[in-house]
Amino acid sequence: MLRALDIRDILIIDRLELNFKPGLNVLTGETGAGKSILLDSLGFVLGWRGRADLVRQGAEQGEVLAEFDLPAGHPAHRILEEAGLPADDTLLLRRVNTAEGRKTAWVNDRRCSGDVLRALSECLVELHGQHDDRGLLNPRGHRDLLDSFGDLGAARDTVRDAWRARMAAKKALSEAERALEKARGDEDFLRHAVDELDALAPQPGEEAELDGRRRLMQQAERIREDIARAGDAIGQGAEASAGEALRWLEGVAERAEGQLDAPIAALGRALAELDEAATGVTRCLEALSFNPLELEAAEERLFAIRALARKHDVPADDLSKFAEKLRAQLSALDEGDADISNLKKAAQDADQVYETAAAELSKARRDAAKSLDKAVMAELAPLKMERAVFATQIDTADPGETGHDTVTFTVATNPGAPAGPLGKIASGGELSRFLLALKVCLTEGQPGLTMIFDEIDRGVGGATADAVGRRLAQLAQEGQVLVVTHSPQVAARGAHHWRVEKTVEGEATLSTVTPLAEEDRIDEIGRMLSGDKITPEARAAAEALMAG
Repeated sequence: MLRALDIRDILIIDRLELNFKPGLNVLTGETGAGKSILLDSLGFVLGWRGRADLVRQGAEQGEVLAEFDLPAGHPAHRILEEAGLPADDTLLLRRVNTAEGRKTAWVNDRRCSGDVLRALSECLVELHGQHDDRGLLNPRGHRDLLDSFGDLGAARDTVRDAWRARMAAKKALSEAERALEKARGDEDFLRHAVDELDALAPQPGEEAELDGRRRLMQQAERIREDIARAGDAIGQGAEASAGEALRWLEGVAERAEGQLDAPIAALGRALAELDEAATGVTRCLEALSFNPLELEAAEERLFAIRALARKHDVPADDLSKFAEKLRAQLSALDEGDADISNLKKAAQDADQVYETAAAELSKARRDAAKSLDKAVMAELAPLKMERAVFATQIDTADPGETGHDTVTFTVATNPGAPAGPLGKIASGGELSRFLLALKVCLTEGQPGLTMIFDEIDRGVGGATADAVGRRLAQLAQEGQVLVVTHSPQVAARGAHHWRVEKTVEGEATLSTVTPLAEEDRIDEIGRMLSGDKITPEARAAAEALMAG
């Protein structure tokens, strides 16, 4: 609900502070006094696209601030959360336009984009008028309005979920068919590659092992002779000499008074180390003994593994994993027809679920359309349009996540006349009443919404204007309605009344808005009845209107 509107240096407004209230808020004044500027200012702070030259002549910038009440559960809370903006029970929107045309916006003192403002405006304010293409005159929104009227949110959610499941099933089938088609083209290669890899059966780490064995065997002949000489030197030279020295020392040790104990122990250790060295040399010589055919076999397998690795552009150690991958592709190819059959069945089932849900939603929409048509027709009679016909037209459209229906509000202004879209068939006064009747029927379930009617009573008067005023008052009972009007019958139904005036001070033209007390309201409505001169008869008529 709009609580306050603060306007500074916008067009012919220098400074204006308005505090709005629940119920029916009426703005009246002479043509050109500036009533439309108030709507331009509100549209500006809400991010609506409008005129660019808003800044008052001579000012550096224009600024508009709007304050809204946000009850718990209001849809604006979700928009603020998604935008990462602070949320409270009060919403402050502020937007500045410089003389150069730069626009900057804030929500609760945080910078934001125009897109965020426009998203918020969708759930804060509705503007209705004879040339409004944002609200009831826009057929693109008629389906949503009908669904809201019929409380079809759950049915729409079911259709949306079924549509997404349907699209996912179709995508899975399409991807599987493309993959199978590609696999069919690669089948010969896959089978040859798997046979080749299975025949070789390379193992992780095998390349390094083969390479080491190959190099060892290649070096064996060159190093074996030196290793054998070293073994002879250890066994026949060093070990024999050390053993002989140990025997000599042990033979005289008792007479050396312990002086030979350490040398004898050292020689013992040396003989043990020499024995270990001799054993190692022997093992090495045994390892270097190989069949020349073994070197040839190792080289052939090593080269085969490396050739396969180059061929498939994978590391040699990953060839076994690569073979598993190719086998899995072959297995999928062999089982592909069965998988495609299963996916086709899943897609058909998803189609059926969607079609069933969409058909149920279509039926529910047609039932809701009948109820809406009946409700609007009941509202048209008090508005002196009992001969007019309102009908909600539902046609089949391409399927989507909201079903396969298009919805258009149509009217026929006289019996037997052809029906057509609301905005193209009805004349100015008729259109105003159609919009009002329709809005009265659609307002349920929209808490916290501020509705603005811009001269919706244009072209009507007398009893019809009185009926319009009463319907607006009824519409405002559970919310807030702002009406810009030239009709005294409508103004008389207002719970709160402002007069918009244009004054000239020197060479400056300014627009002011004054809240009216009860006595002032009588004068203003009397002026609307009689013109500039307010006669006693006009005052009496004004009092009678306000009392009725």
